[in-house]
Amino acid sequence: MMPAIAERRLRRQILTGAPLRRPEDVVGWFGAVQAQEYEPAKWALGLRMRESASVADVERALQDGRILRTHVMRPTWHFVARRDIRWLLELTAPNVHRRMAPYNAQLGLDGKTLTRTLRVIERAVGDGRFLTRAEIGDALGRAGLPMKSVHLAHVAMHAELECVICSGPRHGKQFTYALFAERAAEAARVSRDEALDTLARRFFRSHGPATIRDFAWWSGLSAGDARRATDIAGARAEDLDGRKYWTCDREPRAAARSHLAYLLPIYDEYIVAYRDRDAVPHGRRSAAPGPRFTTFEHTLVIAGQVAGAWRIVRKSGSAHVELTPSRRLTRSERAAIDDAVRRYTRFVTTRTDSTPE
Repeated sequence: MMPAIAERRLRRQILTGAPLRRPEDVVGWFGAVQAQEYEPAKWALGLRMRESASVADVERALQDGRILRTHVMRPTWHFVARRDIRWLLELTAPNVHRRMAPYNAQLGLDGKTLTRTLRVIERAVGDGRFLTRAEIGDALGRAGLPMKSVHLAHVAMHAELECVICSGPRHGKQFTYALFAERAAEAARVSRDEALDTLARRFFRSHGPATIRDFAWWSGLSAGDARRATDIAGARAEDLDGRKYWTCDREPRAAARSHLAYLLPIYDEYIVAYRDRDAVPHGRRSAAPGPRFTTFEHTLVIAGQVAGAWRIVRKSGSAHVELTPSRRLTRSERAAIDDAVRRYTRFVTTRTDSTPE
């Protein structure tokens, strides 16, 4: 039964079946896509798009603000669609605040200090200004609130969670922040129950079959809220190999496209979104010698299962993909991996004049 679960997840995650057209379509299908590592996260979107998609398509969507990169659900970066960012933050930011509170206290960032920083930051990025984190730090320093390094990172995250700032267009290779009210003016606000319903539907349609424990982990919701959201969404339960799995919406059609092998980036949703890992184990379970693999590296997946790791090796100005398989590969698997490498290479090397340097 486990291979069947993996096959269904591949379809729902848009790794097989009909691809999506735009980066914001991919992000909207999932609800949010983890984007802790920026460059690999762009490939996570490209994998779910048409074969002709390029890194330039994703970068344009981020430059235009059609998708935004912010802290939401858990204390980590995610891509979210501009129209979804407000209700997602209003639903999940309180949980993130609670998780961050002990760390903020250790840094001396009490409520009064954080409130003062919000006022300064809001003025600094207003009127269409896009500022880097360092420039926000300069503005805070001029206001008598010197913030460096970790303190500044926590202050910026707090401002994101409070819907004061969100990601702006990049300046060269530097990330900027924009005023939330300007960059995401049309973002929807919904009731809490509607937000729970929407988030559960997005998760189970894109990640199913999955457990409620998976949903709670991915969303950052409490176990009680995760169960309530699953009920509101009308998710369907199945007993598979002694565990209860849930799905929402119709099963995507199989087979418009099908790849045997995938080069998944670090933190890809197919790997990182699940707390229960029976269907897709993340490495060797025995004590046998050989490489072990985790969620903290680029993953080679064959037929829905982790089959090794990969990385980019740069030598003499060029780059190539280096594989570390966890088992002996068949001839057809090696051919499929070659195809996956060509697809990745095409995505990251196809650029346009409008792409940021």
